[in-house]
Amino acid sequence: MGKKEAVISLLDGVIKDRGVPKNVKSSVEEALDILRNPNANNIKIAETVSILDEVTNDPNLSVYTRTVLWDAVSKLEALK
Repeated sequence: MGKKEAVISLLDGVIKDRGVPKNVKSSVEEALDILRNPNANNIKIAETVSILDEVTNDPNLSVYTRTVLWDAVSKLEALK
């Protein structure tokens, strides 16, 4: 599994988590839509990183979910 597929898998897990706030899920879904686009270039990946980075600042986010999102951001930054 490539890095992009690993990130998609991580983000799918966040969306399926029942403890994640709805606003966070909608942002993660937006990021997933960008990543699933076969034409996702470096600019789109940077946009995805920005969305996920903003989400990690949500005070209602659990520590575990925040860590998963940071892991996804780290993997995405390696793609650039």
